[in-house]
Amino acid sequence: MASPKPIRSVLLLIRVAAAVCLALAGTAPAADAASRIKDIADFEGVRDNMLVGYGLVVGLNGTGDSLNRSIFTRESLIGMLERLGVNARDTALRTANVAAVMVTATLPPFSRQGSRVDVTVSALGDAKSLLGGTLLVTPMLGADGEVYAVAQGSVQTGFVARGQAASVTKGVPTAGRVSNGAIVEREIGFEMANMRSVNLMLRNPDLTTARRVAQVVNGYLRTSAARPLDPGTVLVSIPAAFQGDIVSLVTDIEQLRVEPDQVARVVIDEQNGVIVMGENVRISTVAIAQGNLTVKITETPQVSQPAPFSSAGQGGTATGGPGQGGVQFAPGGGAQTTVVPRTNVSVDEQSDRRMAVLPAGVSLQELVNSLNALGVGPRDMISILQAIKAAGALQAEIEVM
Repeated sequence: MASPKPIRSVLLLIRVAAAVCLALAGTAPAADAASRIKDIADFEGVRDNMLVGYGLVVGLNGTGDSLNRSIFTRESLIGMLERLGVNARDTALRTANVAAVMVTATLPPFSRQGSRVDVTVSALGDAKSLLGGTLLVTPMLGADGEVYAVAQGSVQTGFVARGQAASVTKGVPTAGRVSNGAIVEREIGFEMANMRSVNLMLRNPDLTTARRVAQVVNGYLRTSAARPLDPGTVLVSIPAAFQGDIVSLVTDIEQLRVEPDQVARVVIDEQNGVIVMGENVRISTVAIAQGNLTVKITETPQVSQPAPFSSAGQGGTATGGPGQGGVQFAPGGGAQTTVVPRTNVSVDEQSDRRMAVLPAGVSLQELVNSLNALGVGPRDMISILQAIKAAGALQAEIEVM
């Protein structure tokens, strides 16, 4: 016979395992709601830079700018030819194979000389298509007016195929892309190794989220190295163990998980009828009724005409008047075709709609369920939410796009 002591030990072990499972199940939603710091914040200095340039696309199949209407294209073409030793200023240029374009690109952080980036080309004049064109050497300028890259290459764009009765268009033929079309010529000076501190900039500034980020970072580093400066910035001082190796510190910090907080907000796009409500939206006690009076008038006129090969009558009366769908007789006695009006008027007072009472503190799901039970569509829901806000019962911000 088994001893009671081992049995009690096994039962105790089972109970502990069940308690651990319940604890893990209870904390699972919180873990799922947490986000990595790299997904909710940016590191100071690690940023893109916008570049822009003006250039010419040549080699078009007669789909370029009209030089007599696009003066900037003609002057740019003449200036380019003069730099190449060709005097074309006193010549009437009639080519349609050239288009003036704006060239844009994004310079990634820490791009080195000789690396390549993609560029986007967009027509400026009245060019019909940039298909088959080649972008000539175009300096790419930054916000400070300095040249950071030079772009050139074949333009990849959509196309237009036309016939006498139909046409097919793929993409936008007046805008295209040059893959790896720009070479970086100037680097943006920024050294992370010499930094004594780094700022984390929250993409959605919030005091609670900033404090949580600082607490998570301090818990990982086991020191008070992070502190929130404002709702959008968390300052992290470089610990002595990471001096000269800030890349490792940033790599570790960006993998930490934080549950971001958010303001209760309702975003409304009235043009498209889109409503986005945050999780923390709450409603005070309020009664809602929704209904519209709809009057529908339908006109379905009918045509009444005599039977084929009918003989012309000499007087007499029709079987029905114009309002009853009968055949009218012409003054000369013959039957003629006539249009008989038919009108159907219906009134929908939506008497089946009822008033709903929402208790205080209802959640987002309960609000949506109550409005759906009333048969409220997105357009009417926008008006209801605005009315609830005007009544002071919506505990959230409303942002209309």
